[in-house]
Amino acid sequence: MPTFAWLARFGVDFDALSADQQAVFLAAVAQFVADLKVGAFRSSLRVKGVKGAAGIFEMTWAADGRATFEYGSEIAPGETHIIWRRVGTHDVFRTP
Repeated sequence: MPTFAWLARFGVDFDALSADQQAVFLAAVAQFVADLKVGAFRSSLRVKGVKGAAGIFEMTWAADGRATFEYGSEIAPGETHIIWRRVGTHDVFRTP
């Protein structure tokens, strides 16, 4: 099972989402985790690198819902470690 952590800013962002938005994001994270296990992301999540921010990636979780993350050092041997950075609208790209 992949491990994860989040930056303080991610927590603030997540708390600012509506309950519905939080639920949609968490459903997308379940898909994201399943995709990590098989080694390929489904196209609907549109996982890709953030332009101008080396090592930072984005995931689409709604029409105007984006989350940024980076890969961290393994915590559990053989398991991917994700560090969630931001979550919200396209505005998260101002400071990914």
